[in-house]
Amino acid sequence: MARYKNNIPSVITDLRHDTVDVPSVITKCSGININGRKLKSFIFTTDISIICNTDADAVIAVYPFTPHPAIIQAISSVASIPVIAGVGGGLTHGIRSANISLFAESLGAISVVVNAPTPLETIQQINDVIDIPIVITIVSEYTDIQEKLDAGVDILNVSGGPKTAAIVRSIRKTYPNIPIIATGGPTEESILETIEAGANAITYSPPSNGELFKRKMDKYRKQEENNYIEEENL
Repeated sequence: MARYKNNIPSVITDLRHDTVDVPSVITKCSGININGRKLKSFIFTTDISIICNTDADAVIAVYPFTPHPAIIQAISSVASIPVIAGVGGGLTHGIRSANISLFAESLGAISVVVNAPTPLETIQQINDVIDIPIVITIVSEYTDIQEKLDAGVDILNVSGGPKTAAIVRSIRKTYPNIPIIATGGPTEESILETIEAGANAITYSPPSNGELFKRKMDKYRKQEENNYIEEENL
């Protein structure tokens, strides 16, 4: 019997209807195959409640503090999707970043990500001790990409604000085959622009826990109002 590629059955259980869905336009990108897993959408959060309730392909767990093994362990223990773990590179670098990278790998992280100011020596130290890909965040069109690749970087994570698509386009001209993850921006149009510029995968910043709670509270308030009106009419 012939199978139709686009006919994908979907099953969602009763308690899973409130998941944080990534924008469907992300499916248009090629994806990046990391050790046998094809990944297109990366949710950018360290909130374990969101990580447990999303349809993203993977989570990129980066936060504006010194990386700590306990945080990586907490995220890894609840995530049902692959984890890319932040291991520093700015304030935290050198052997500490290498040790945290090895710890992340031991917990099952599919990759580690270092931030923009990471010294080349730190990248090399990480590359010497782990067997999973190294991702580096690119924040400017002035970054020397080649020196990062020479040091051991495998994947680029472009986060250039409103310049992201332009940076991706510029990198893609010189490096047609390097895997690129990029921030897609707030709209489907901006995500599509980034994909068309050459991004293989997209990071998506979900609503905050507070925003999600507000939506739910508004829904509950409306339900209470409707129930009251219905009872009054009866």
